Amino acid sequence: MIYFTADTHFCHINAIEFCNRPFQNIGQMNETLIENWNSRVASGDEIYILGDFLFRGTGTEANEIVKRLNGRKYLIRGNHDKFIDNKDFDKSGFVWIKDYHVMYYEKRKFVLFHYPILEWDGYYRNSIHLYGHLHGGEAWRKISGALSERAINVGTDVHNYYPVSIEEILKKVK
Repeated sequence: MIYFTADTHFCHINAIEFCNRPFQNIGQMNETLIENWNSRVASGDEIYILGDFLFRGTGTEANEIVKRLNGRKYLIRGNHDKFIDNKDFDKSGFVWIKDYHVMYYEKRKFVLFHYPILEWDGYYRNSIHLYGHLHGGEAWRKISGALSERAINVGTDVHNYYPVSIEEILKKVK
């Protein structure tokens, strides 16, 4: 199975307040996100993280979290993914790290990017755009109203802190 998520913001204490996350502290948030991830994603599954995986954590902390998460992990770089450049970070925990990615599933094009795009590659040919960056709330509602119904926010804050499957995405756009 293929899954997507974005904006987990592991190790980011301010994400709890800014995003109204129902956690008491970073430890509880990190553990819940890991448990939710692993309850859906099996070791043989693929999971695409559309940015902001970890913020304010170290390369070592990123390594520890990546090792605990199931699946073959692919990372689209987000604006807070500074840990990638940390000398202690082991990039081998991800199959690849990119800024943007195009993939195909059941003859359908998917454009993966951290940020929402008004028009994307294949927009007029029924392609699907998956993004993160917008955590929910009023700003997300305003912007998502301007986007196509084929632009889907896969951020953890809008999916009850769980990754979303490609099958769930396809049901949303039908």
